[in-house]
Amino acid sequence: MKLRNILKNDALSLSFEVFPPKTDSSFESVRHATQEIAKLRPAFMSVTYGAGGGTSKYTLDIAENIKKDYGVSTLAHLTCVSSTKETVHERINDMINAGIENVMALRGDLTPELEHSDRSGWSYRHAVDLVRELKESGVDFCIGGACYPEVHPESINQKEDIKYLKEKVEAGCEFLTTQMFFDNNLLYNFLYKIREAGITVPVVAGIMPITNANQVERAIKLSGSFMPNRFKSIVDKFGHDPAAMKQAGIAYATDQIIDLFANNITNVHVYSMNKPDVAYSIQNNLSDILGK
Repeated sequence: MKLRNILKNDALSLSFEVFPPKTDSSFESVRHATQEIAKLRPAFMSVTYGAGGGTSKYTLDIAENIKKDYGVSTLAHLTCVSSTKETVHERINDMINAGIENVMALRGDLTPELEHSDRSGWSYRHAVDLVRELKESGVDFCIGGACYPEVHPESINQKEDIKYLKEKVEAGCEFLTTQMFFDNNLLYNFLYKIREAGITVPVVAGIMPITNANQVERAIKLSGSFMPNRFKSIVDKFGHDPAAMKQAGIAYATDQIIDLFANNITNVHVYSMNKPDVAYSIQNNLSDILGK
């Protein structure tokens, strides 16, 4: 099913993100984890695309498996960083053959090598270029894009960031998924600003359950996320105890989601990090709210 039909529904939805393996040897264990998450029957599952396209060959395998074997709608990530038009069109054909209807169009993370390389010959420099390419392909993909409640790390300010976000939507993005955030007020403020700017597509709130203390530093490094004092206190108190930190992190993420649902944010996407137990715990905590 195309996500445009899921996200414009007023019903509450919970979805999960998984990532493909980095090596052939870990493929089966990753596939098993994604299958366990698929058994929860989420609204949809997204499958990421490695930095620089490093794990791209596995993305469609996982997405196709989830859709065909479990009947769960899938969203395949596609990045364009350093890619040629020929490569992108090969990926488009691969997605068609795999029966993929939903695409998350991203520039992609820059590896250290790409960050310091000559970009003058790149076919695509920004996600909006990929969105336009997907639209011009003539394939009826439902196209999604990323947004940043706390400003894209490379933007000068939020005003500039929203300007480029609007360009991406006007190019063909039908929905947006946020980078992780840990303070819901940041999202509410961001939504007010983008609606004022005329961006009206559905916005899916991205939530990252922090289940071990090491994830905090990684989350800040990846997204520059603001950590509220309430969350810092949880890490300070329970970070040394893996079991307690896991339980507290799941509880914090659950609390965020409940608040989002209560404030009419109907679509929440959980960055589950291929952890079926975390996905299960969060969905179980919300079972009556979701009607599952």
